Amino acid sequence: MTEALSIAIFLFALFFLLGTSVWVGASLLITAILGMFLFTSAPIGDAMALTIWGEQSSWTLTALPLFIWMGEILFRTNLSETLFRGIAPFMRRLPGGLLHVNVGASAIFAAISGSSAATVATVGKMAIPELRKRGYPETQIVGSLAGAGTLGLLIPPSISMIIYGVTVNESIARLFMAAMIPGVALALMFMGYIAFWGLRNPSLVKQDPSTSWSEKMDAFLGLLPVIALILSVIGSIYGGIATATEAAALGVLGSLILAAFQRTLSIKTFRESVLGSVRTTTMIMFILMGSGFLSLAMGFTGIPKALAEGIAAWQPSPLSLIIILTLFYILLGCFLDGISSIVLTMAVIEPMVRAAGFDMLWFGVYLMIVVEMAQITPPIGFNLFVLQGMTGHDIGFIAKASIPSFCVMCLFVMLLVMFPDLALWLPEVLK
Repeated sequence: MTEALSIAIFLFALFFLLGTSVWVGASLLITAILGMFLFTSAPIGDAMALTIWGEQSSWTLTALPLFIWMGEILFRTNLSETLFRGIAPFMRRLPGGLLHVNVGASAIFAAISGSSAATVATVGKMAIPELRKRGYPETQIVGSLAGAGTLGLLIPPSISMIIYGVTVNESIARLFMAAMIPGVALALMFMGYIAFWGLRNPSLVKQDPSTSWSEKMDAFLGLLPVIALILSVIGSIYGGIATATEAAALGVLGSLILAAFQRTLSIKTFRESVLGSVRTTTMIMFILMGSGFLSLAMGFTGIPKALAEGIAAWQPSPLSLIIILTLFYILLGCFLDGISSIVLTMAVIEPMVRAAGFDMLWFGVYLMIVVEMAQITPPIGFNLFVLQGMTGHDIGFIAKASIPSFCVMCLFVMLLVMFPDLALWLPEVLK
């Protein structure tokens, strides 16, 4: 059976199942079972058991539920209020005013939770009412939060980055190092756009009264526990003191202490945080199970090898391949969430990328950004749904408001291609 026919069978089965609202993990498993039945005589049950056990028994994956739990704990505290009050005094005099708080608070919370949806929900819970009360345009409130919320996929500790690292067998710590500078740079670009908009539309930005240095110091002191938690988690990884899993455990302990310090830790919030992390972790693990078994089934068809050889024979320029992959992931993101997009495609994309000579650390950062872009593209951009629930606007309005942020990320992809050391310099220095 030719590779083309094999690809057609896999794609038809997968998209038929996804189109009929079958869970992503179940769709992957069923498609894999069909592939095993058609393309090999190996015992399907034994192959499934061995593959799934191998996928789920990775020590690196133990960091995943811990980082998710840390984010769930902090999501149920008054962290959003602390972030807004701590950052606002330093942002109010910038062009664009308090819209910068959306970016700054999202960047900080992204460095704690690792989740895009949690970042949007947590920051938006406090920022949206405050910005509305001050009369900021609704399109800028929604658009700036939509873009900045995607930083949860890029700024360490990113849940999606952990999944990517496990899938392609790359060091999680080095991936976190590679993502740090691009994450900060992308946040600054979001703030740069807000400043540009503020300078172009000064009449739409309400000038808040200036803040004294004592008030700024009080606000900064309020942020110190959050900053200490970030430094302890990320710093322990970069300093070689702890592995990603050990740092995640430290983060959970720190978040529990921080929640207790804020007097928001109760039996109810503790129980809700555990159940929330269990639900999210099992969903991700189910997808990883299906992805691993589907990769095995595809291996029997020779599709990954044939595609890699085809890319090597074609010898496309790096720019051509990046343009194709960018369009592909944006299109895929119109139908799948970010994690599903990553695990679903890596079995085929990884050999293509390696054959084309890309550094997998750099590609991981690039992938997080294009998956971020897909988070704010309709009809399935997940951040759009989160914002819809928080603001009451329809998806069309939110998608339109997100266009400037989408364009900023397109520009950043171009910069990352032109200057790959944005991602590769720090891992090389801290090697």
